[in-house]
Amino acid sequence: MAKLPLVSGKQALSAFERDNWTIARRRRGSHVTMKKPGCRFLLTVPLHKELDRGTLRRLIRDAGLTVNEFVALLEK
Repeated sequence: MAKLPLVSGKQALSAFERDNWTIARRRRGSHVTMKKPGCRFLLTVPLHKELDRGTLRRLIRDAGLTVNEFVALLEK
């Protein structure tokens, strides 16, 4: 299993976009809400300089990805 990297909110946002998540709304603030066709829930990604590993792990799990798949999306 790949080690969970430290990433910013913008990097995580880009990785999720590569997995067909789209921005549902972006308000004035530090969070972006994303949706994916076929999913019944939304992802809320904080746009912080560095995401907490627990927060990132939860986002990855909620997106239906593994850590290895997420790392591969980051490297694209």
